[in-house]
Amino acid sequence: MPFHHETLENGLEIVAELDDRAYSVAAGFFVKTGSRDETRDLAGVSHFLEHMTFKGTPRRDALAVNRDFDKVGARHNAQTSEEDTLYYVSCLPEYLDPAFDVLADILRPSLREDDFQTEKQVIIEEIRMYLDNPMSVAYEAAKSAHFREHPLGNSILGTVESIEALSADQMRAYFQNRYSPSNIVLAFAGASSWAETLELAQRRCGSWEGPPANRFLSPAAGTRQFQSIKRPEDHQQTIVGVSDAPPLESNLRHAASLLAAILGDHTGSRLYWSLIDPGRADGAELTYQDYNQAGAFYTFLSCEPESVVENLKTIAEVYRPGVNLDLSELELAQAKNKVLARAVLRGERPMGRLATLGFHWMYHRKYQSVEDELELYSKVTREDVEHVHAQWPLWPPTIASVGPLTHSAPKC
Repeated sequence: MPFHHETLENGLEIVAELDDRAYSVAAGFFVKTGSRDETRDLAGVSHFLEHMTFKGTPRRDALAVNRDFDKVGARHNAQTSEEDTLYYVSCLPEYLDPAFDVLADILRPSLREDDFQTEKQVIIEEIRMYLDNPMSVAYEAAKSAHFREHPLGNSILGTVESIEALSADQMRAYFQNRYSPSNIVLAFAGASSWAETLELAQRRCGSWEGPPANRFLSPAAGTRQFQSIKRPEDHQQTIVGVSDAPPLESNLRHAASLLAAILGDHTGSRLYWSLIDPGRADGAELTYQDYNQAGAFYTFLSCEPESVVENLKTIAEVYRPGVNLDLSELELAQAKNKVLARAVLRGERPMGRLATLGFHWMYHRKYQSVEDELELYSKVTREDVEHVHAQWPLWPPTIASVGPLTHSAPKC
């Protein structure tokens, strides 16, 4: 499929993977800003700002934003992470112009005081909702303890206190500093022409201004602390563990993904057969997350409170710290098949390709086709996976245990 790249005079980069065989088209603005770019007094501002973009612009109020997307049957949304904020839309090719007009418009929001105060209450309710979720509590506690003062430990939502104290002027200043054209990648995927997408980008975004944005980058090393948080109202014990892992820039990130699939995929992994299949836990999973200059393996466990210590010991045995992984070619092939199948299925849709296209360009400055991705995973050897397992030990992780029982770290 044809790939195209262009940089506008204001620094906005446009990338596109276009396919005449597709029945839809997707567009997305990838803003390189998230909770890791926030100071303590701005905790949660990136996610709050994501909400505020849909509250209105100089050309549209909130009702018009939603109405104009709906008029052309477009699917739209946004998401904020530790490192990025993504705004996207997918629609039929004949409606790309009006759908993109709305998407580009909200990237220059009004940030009105009345809207800010109203949405602040929505954000606070969202935070309180997550505080009712044991997995969210465990995840935030484990991540914060693992990364300590490193900005990757910042909460994406912030806290009730930080959001209550945040002012509209602080948000406006943050927007000016972080939403500059040179800190954004605009991506298109699906049924369109390069001439059309480039013209849309120039017409809707060519006048944007803003200074270059910087990001604090430093390696992160986990603490391997253990904490137990008592919640008498919970019926299960929920555990989240965080271990160091290869960073986004590492050539071993594909091996790390396969290691996570082998040990802790939600089906057919070593954790599955050790804990889920025999009914010892209803949730046990290992995932890999690569960050800019950092990485993390996340372990998730939910089970009966009385079983948590023995289950953690089982996880330690599965992770086998300091011991050869004893990986078979069959096991590696099965993990590759899972990962490759998911990549292909995701890549069949323009919306699926959009995320890979935009994020990969933002951090690697390189185009990666579906075929390229499949080849990189196919080339991973048993030795690569074993090297990741030895170089980044999974046990002991930083652990947060949340539930009706408090307990100490298991001796493994």
